[in-house]
Order: sequence, then C-alpha cells, then structure tokens
Amino acid sequence: MTSDQVLSVASQEFEKAVAHLKDEFNRLQLGRANPSMVENVHVEIYGAVQPLKAVASISVPEPRTLLIAPWDRSNLAAIEKGIVGSGLGLNPVNDGIVVRINIPALTEERRKDLSKVVKKLAEEARIGVRTARQDGHNTLKTMESKSEITEDDLRGSIKKLQDKVDAINVSIDDLSKKKEQDIMTV
Repeated sequence: MTSDQVLSVASQEFEKAVAHLKDEFNRLQLGRANPSMVENVHVEIYGAVQPLKAVASISVPEPRTLLIAPWDRSNLAAIEKGIVGSGLGLNPVNDGIVVRINIPALTEERRKDLSKVVKKLAEEARIGVRTARQDGHNTLKTMESKSEITEDDLRGSIKKLQDKVDAINVSIDDLSKKKEQDIMTV
C-alpha cells in the first residue's frame, strides 16, 4: 500500500461520515413531510425485520402528510406498530387501506431541541472523521517504521491528510449551520 492509497481510503471514510450526516439530517422532523423520515423504520413482517421502504410505498400527498401504502394490507398493523415503536414521535392513523401520518407544526421548544440534535449529529460526524484520520495516521507511521515510505513522505502525507480533514470539517460546519437555519425558520 502506498501513502496515496492510505489518503484515498481516509478520504472515502471522510465522505462516508458526511453522507451519513446528510442522511441523518434528512430524517429530522422539521414540520414538513419527507419520506426519508420513515423509510428506514424497522417493521416486523413475516417473521423478519425489514425496513419500511421494503414493504410499502411512501408518498407525500400534502406538505404535512405522509401516506404509507403497504403492498399487502395484512401488514398495516405491523407498520403502525413499527412507526410508533421507532421513537420518532409520530402518530400513525390506520384507515384499513393505508397508514397516514400527520406531521405536527414545530413549537419553539421543539426547534431548540432539534437544533441541539443537529449539533450532536455534526459532532458525531467530526468524531468519525477524526477516527478515520487517526487510522490513516497510524497506517502511515507503520509504513514509515517498516521503511516503506521515507520520513519526508510521512510528513507530507500527514499534512495532506490534515488538509483533507480541515476541508471536511468546514463542509460539516456548513451543513450543520444550514440545517439549523432551516429548523429555526418559521
């Protein structure tokens, strides 16, 4: 493995952390309906646990309503139970054909709570980036101790690694600031 390959692996890990952060931000309840809020809710159907998107179609007929139409109507109760047990704070309504979820408007208190959640998720992403940086750093040091790369290569590679970390952290900060603005906008 070369130092460039180590940097490439680290960059991929950084991008995974940012992609996960974006995914988590999409799941936050912002007073608007978004299928990604519930598509990965686990539902126990046919003796197996599956994500909701695998057993039903999820649509947004109105800005504050999610409509979940299962492919097999006998799964309505299981879908309803999965949503209630997911901890998202959503109240599904089963009408015998589909499950409807009305997304409540955000209160000021809920907006502040969501802002804290955004900061927590951003910090978790930064921790993931730091972990990937540390892994890359340790790999580079091991390579240098085995004389696979020179000390100068080690220093240059560590500097490149840190530059990538700094760029990713700026990206994470931008994403979190944008999400906080979305949350606080009434």
